[in-house]
Amino acid sequence: MKVGFVSLGCSKNLVDTEMCIGIFRKENFEIVNSKEEAEIIVVNTCGFIEPAKEEAINTILEMAKFKEIGNCKYLIVIGCLVERYKKELEKALPEVDLFLSIDEYKDFWGKVSNLLKLSNKSKNTLDYMDRVISTGNTTAYLKIAEGCSNRCTYCAIPYIRGPYISRKFEDILKEAKMLASKGIKELIVIAQDTTKYGIDLYGKERLAELLKELCKIDGFKWIRFLYAYPESITDELIQVVKENEKICKYFDIPLQHFSDSVLKRMNRKSDSKSIENLINKLRKEIPEVILRTTLMVGFPGETEEDFFELYEFVNRAKFERLGVFKYSKEDGTPASRLKNQIHPKTKQARYKRIMELEKQISKIKLEEKIGNIYEVLIEGKTEDGEYYIGRSYMDIPDEDGVVFIRTKEKLEMGNWINCKITDVVEYDLLAEKIN
Repeated sequence: MKVGFVSLGCSKNLVDTEMCIGIFRKENFEIVNSKEEAEIIVVNTCGFIEPAKEEAINTILEMAKFKEIGNCKYLIVIGCLVERYKKELEKALPEVDLFLSIDEYKDFWGKVSNLLKLSNKSKNTLDYMDRVISTGNTTAYLKIAEGCSNRCTYCAIPYIRGPYISRKFEDILKEAKMLASKGIKELIVIAQDTTKYGIDLYGKERLAELLKELCKIDGFKWIRFLYAYPESITDELIQVVKENEKICKYFDIPLQHFSDSVLKRMNRKSDSKSIENLINKLRKEIPEVILRTTLMVGFPGETEEDFFELYEFVNRAKFERLGVFKYSKEDGTPASRLKNQIHPKTKQARYKRIMELEKQISKIKLEEKIGNIYEVLIEGKTEDGEYYIGRSYMDIPDEDGVVFIRTKEKLEMGNWINCKITDVVEYDLLAEKIN
């Protein structure tokens, strides 16, 4: 049978999807990209915040239509939304043939076999080593832990994914070597909080040590790690990033806020002073560092003074990359029970003010790059064929800007070339290839 997949949400979810693809392939199913052609469609959902839940429901309904207009006989829905609302979904969406919560992944193939009435009761399980990489021939994600134990009051992740569970050090290295052997050149290390890696398993944080070992593996040109919580960015970690050529000088630090009163209500482990000191230290130790953060506006009780503190901090810190969430009241979280919930219009106004400020900062930061030469990974071409599209060390896939390169030469996808930056277009750079 032919199987098609839709993966929603974060890169951690994508790795789960890749393992699902792997088990279907191992069981001799044909993997297809066409939803019209697929006889089985698997949707991996996100259930993190309200917009993600809405997208998941809409996608499920859209895929259900292929039972009428396509060849789909079975619709399977998995992931975070199912983990949170399985009973409600089963009642509301009879079009779906099988809902699988994350807790049921350990018997993934058993449940699928029962649905498909397979006589062969295989014992295969989801396995990192059997993943089918869906991010091209050059880039792959490496998930080093599951869940989260930080217990931020607004976040549903611990209730969905459970407590923080690190993978074994040697298992991660084994998978990384497998990826390198398949030709992967850019490795992106991920977890809900990469900087806490090892604390549960080994009694200490071992991200810095892990990165050093990954750098020893032949084949990787770029190594990145995403979601580094500020309180766990140690001097050792900074030095490892600084001293290893393979590690991109890029820190993704989800700060959420800057006001101490808001941070305390969020149950964040850092405060304004430690955050400011960290940003200054990173800028001093690694002058070419790219800093990305995510912030939240409209958290319950956020006053105009709290927001002003955040706004002024963004103006000082001048992050190269910045995203903003409007607080989403999530079922079962402590923050959902807090008083002084912020009006949606106030959230929107604060969101807009931060994004307008960041747009100005980003433009200035990007214009500073004009005339500089960077190595750029070629990943595609524009529809009109006029430009090649690439990324520098300053850009993570699907989140940051890109580099548009105009050249008459034919460039190979997945190769790195040297480019000189010539101009800026919103959040992207224009460049010309140099020899």
